[in-house]
Amino acid sequence: MENNFKMVAKTLFGFEELLAKELTQLGAQEVNIGVRNVSFTGDKGFMYKTNLALRTAIKILKPIHSFRVRNEQELYDKIYAMNWDTYLKPTGTLAVDATVHSKQFTHSLFIAQKTKDAIVDKFRNTTGERPNVDLKFPDIKVNVHIDRNTCNISLDTSGESLHKRGYKTATNIAPINEVLAAGMIMLSGWDGQSDFMDPMCGSGTILAEAAMIACNIPPNLMRKEFAFERWNDWDVDLFEKIEESLLNKTRDFHHKIIGYDKSPSAINKAKENIKNAHLEEFVTVKHEDFFKTQKGGDNKLHMVFNPPYGERLDIDMENFYKQIGDTLKQNYPGTDAWFITSNLDALKHVGLRPSRKIHLVNAKLEARLVKYVMYEGSKKGKYLK
Repeated sequence: MENNFKMVAKTLFGFEELLAKELTQLGAQEVNIGVRNVSFTGDKGFMYKTNLALRTAIKILKPIHSFRVRNEQELYDKIYAMNWDTYLKPTGTLAVDATVHSKQFTHSLFIAQKTKDAIVDKFRNTTGERPNVDLKFPDIKVNVHIDRNTCNISLDTSGESLHKRGYKTATNIAPINEVLAAGMIMLSGWDGQSDFMDPMCGSGTILAEAAMIACNIPPNLMRKEFAFERWNDWDVDLFEKIEESLLNKTRDFHHKIIGYDKSPSAINKAKENIKNAHLEEFVTVKHEDFFKTQKGGDNKLHMVFNPPYGERLDIDMENFYKQIGDTLKQNYPGTDAWFITSNLDALKHVGLRPSRKIHLVNAKLEARLVKYVMYEGSKKGKYLK
C-alpha cells in the first residue's frame, strides 16, 4: 500500500465543517479545518476517491514543497531547485496558477509566470528540451500559494473545478454552482427520508444534487477527466476499483423529488440536465408558477431553492419575496423551507421569522441560507419557531 501523504481540499466559505465531515466519513486521516479548505492525509487511491465522491470540494491539491520566500528571484531559485522530473517529462505540458496574500508579492499572474519560467528553464538547462504550456489539458497543473513569506507548491489533482460535474449542458441566466447546491441541501439536514421540492428549479442543479445525495451516488462520476489521469503514476485499475466500490454503496430512494419553474425554457433545460445525469427515475419536473401551487398530500415536505436576487433578473423584489412568504404560509403546511439569497433587504418582506440563518457566499456575493418552518394545521401564525 502506498504511503499516505498530505492533501488539501478547497471549498466555499461556510462549507468547511461539511467538507471535514465528508472526508471523515470517506476515511480521511488527520483532518484539519482551515478557511475555505480542509487538509487531510490519505494514499493515492484515497486521492481518486475524494475527487469522485466529495460533494462540497472545489479542488483537491497535493502539496509537494513549502519554503520561505522574500522576493521574485528567491522564488525562481527555489522552484528551479526542485526535482520536477519526478512529475513531468521534458516534452510534457504544464499550466501554473497562483494565489497571493502578501505585501511583497502582489501580482498573481506574474508569480505564475515566474514559476513557469523556473520549471521550463530547469528542463532546458538539464535535458536540452523544455515542456510547453497547455492551459486546457496539461500533464501537470501546478498551484502556487503565497501567504506573506510562506510559499506552498502543490499539484492540482482535480483539473477543472469539481463543481463541473459533467451533467449540466444547459444553463439559465443565473445558474447555481453545483457545490453550493449540494452544500445547501446538506446544511438543510435533508437525508432523503422525505419528499423534496425546488419550486424555482431553473436548470435543475438543486434537483440533481438532491437526487445524488438521496441515492448516495458519487457526484463526479460524469466528469470526462481529472488532472491525475495525466500523471506519470496514473493507475487506471486502481481508479476503476475505487469507482466500483463507491457505486456499490448507492442506496434506494422511496420518496419524490419535484421541481417547478414558470419558465418553459428552464423546464426544458432542467429535464435535459436530469436526463444527462441519469436521474429521471427520481426527479419530476413540471411547468408551474410556484405562487399558484399548493402542497399535495399530508407527507412532510423538504424545500430548498434559489430565488432571484435582482442581480441579473429585473423583478420587483419587495413584492416577489412577499409572495414567497404568503405562498409558504397559506399553501405549504408541514414544510421545512430553505432558500438562499444575497438580497438581504428583500428578505425582510417575506413576512415570516426564519428559524435559522446561515452566512454563505454565492459568486462573491454575501448571502444567507434561511429556514422557515411551516407547521401542519396552521395558517394563522404557528409558523414561528
